[in-house]
Amino acid sequence: MRIKRNDQVVVIAGKDKGKKGRVLRVIVAKQRVLVEGVGMIKKHIKPDAQKNIAGGIAEQEAPIHVSNVMLADSEGKATRLGHHVEGDKKTRIARTNGVAIAEKQTAAKTKKK
Repeated sequence: MRIKRNDQVVVIAGKDKGKKGRVLRVIVAKQRVLVEGVGMIKKHIKPDAQKNIAGGIAEQEAPIHVSNVMLADSEGKATRLGHHVEGDKKTRIARTNGVAIAEKQTAAKTKKK
């Protein structure tokens, strides 16, 4: 998949067309992404005293197909994805303006010997 978690994307099709948001989760097996504030649904929640849940109607994001979103470039416009290779390092670039797409590095846990 070209889209990763924490990427900024633009919805290009569907009822939320034109909205922008951050990818919360990528479901590779179903080719779907969960985008912050996009595809909102209402879910009825049963009260549970043990888990301290009040119950009621909650709104949450529903997964949308990956073909309905495009990566956003540094200006916030939809763009295709390209790659630039320098030595051993491969960076993702936006096709609209050629600027590298910022990837948030997660801290890798290293085991001490």
